[in-house]
Amino acid sequence: MKILNNLIILLFASLTLSASDRPNIVFIFSDDHATQAISAYGFEIGKYAPTPHLDRLADQGIRFDRCVVTNSICGPSRATILTGKYSHLNGFYMNEATQFDGSQVTFPKLLRESGYQTSLIGKWHLASEPTGFDHWEVLPGQGLYYRPEFITPEGMITEDGYVTDVVTDKAIEWIDTERNPDKPFMLMVQHKAPHREWSPPTHLLDLFDDIEFPEPETLFDTYEGRTSAAHHQDMTISVTMDFDRDLKVNADQPGTTLYQRVISRLTPEERKIWEAEIRSRTEEYNDPDLKGVALVKWKYQQYIKDYLRCIRSLDDNIGRLVEHLDKTGLSENTVVIYASDQGFYLGEHGWFDKRFMYDESYRTPFIVKWPGTIKPGSVNKHIVSNLDFAQTFLDIAGVEQPAEMQGISLLPLLKGKEPENWRKYHYYHYYEYPGWHMVYRHEGVYDGRFKLIHFYDVDEWELLDTKHDPLELNNEYHNEEYSAVVARMKLALKDMKAKYQVPEGIPAPRDIDDPWRYASGARRTIEGL
Repeated sequence: MKILNNLIILLFASLTLSASDRPNIVFIFSDDHATQAISAYGFEIGKYAPTPHLDRLADQGIRFDRCVVTNSICGPSRATILTGKYSHLNGFYMNEATQFDGSQVTFPKLLRESGYQTSLIGKWHLASEPTGFDHWEVLPGQGLYYRPEFITPEGMITEDGYVTDVVTDKAIEWIDTERNPDKPFMLMVQHKAPHREWSPPTHLLDLFDDIEFPEPETLFDTYEGRTSAAHHQDMTISVTMDFDRDLKVNADQPGTTLYQRVISRLTPEERKIWEAEIRSRTEEYNDPDLKGVALVKWKYQQYIKDYLRCIRSLDDNIGRLVEHLDKTGLSENTVVIYASDQGFYLGEHGWFDKRFMYDESYRTPFIVKWPGTIKPGSVNKHIVSNLDFAQTFLDIAGVEQPAEMQGISLLPLLKGKEPENWRKYHYYHYYEYPGWHMVYRHEGVYDGRFKLIHFYDVDEWELLDTKHDPLELNNEYHNEEYSAVVARMKLALKDMKAKYQVPEGIPAPRDIDDPWRYASGARRTIEGL
């Protein structure tokens, strides 16, 4: 009996020690942040709009170059991260008319049960109340850039300031005043930026005024040889962008979208700065020579500058939070992770937004810093996914991963190990049609070089060879030279669907009288210029 008691004491002591030594996890998450807008990834935009604080995280940790998403749309991506499951199993298929079931197993719940203190601050966008958190304050819906509102367990509150600053302030305040120093913690800092309408803080409104950003090679893509999905979307810079909300032209009028969401919420000093900017843009837009190709080029410059101004604020606040971890002595035992819900088009193919399985929206940034565990300056090129995040968080914390989760823990990759039998294929599925930007529903499989995509409602296929066609302009599906690749990828698609338990009966498209109510208006494309 004495020996048994001693063993119990030793076991309890070891559990106590392991709990106190478990690392904190700070998950910084943005909305619609394109990988190509982070200078650490080496894209041309980074030369003109560097992101020094994100770059520092990459220099001190690991940068994943092929992190891809299961469903390139905000809410479904968030649901996948929470549950470690594809949309068809976690039940959150699309942003519209979908509510996340908070009763299901999520990684925050499991961390909390294991002794972690859990906190969520910022954008939620899952249409239900957060569960599994000791503390939460979330933006309603998409949230607002200025004087943002937050839903809390006690009700709605409004905070003065710019949303990226406010979310960071709240995260720092939670660390300083509500964190239990006797427990490890998981802090999820989830930003609105740089989501549409890309409204920057007033002190950055003139940033990049003296720069003309290089245009993407495919800004004037005509979609020749591609499926009808590329032709029939509604997300072009040429047609879809709103002049008041997106481009800030005549946006100081009370009836405009931007006035309601931004101008009316500013302080008098901020409003003067914004109205001067609006007058300047409106004057440029009213130039009678600004039309056709010239107009698209002008719209691109307004868009990319506002987007990158929001990124600059985001990067500054990431630096502020990480520096606070340094000052409080928390950094040495804290894993800092940065990711976005998916990528975004910055003019590639003439587009903004996301949804397609093409590279710019399928790929998402993923950077991890973990002192003493990750070799600084590491770069990883394995196919990893937001499907893997939940199990990775659990593995970092030493918590058992539920068998129902469908991802793979990335802990071996973080430690620089080369695991055997890593995934060779990744499965993708987008469901939101009819819906905003009118992208056809599709599924596909990716092997690191080839993508096979099936737009199943119109039964059209694409095969993309990203090695020889990195801009993804050529559909090789009907090319006899690729027949063996098509056969292999179709078999892989079948196998992936079986592995991930994808049901044969795909949810029906929305039954609505006017599907184009989600779209910008008349169907036009860049070909009409």
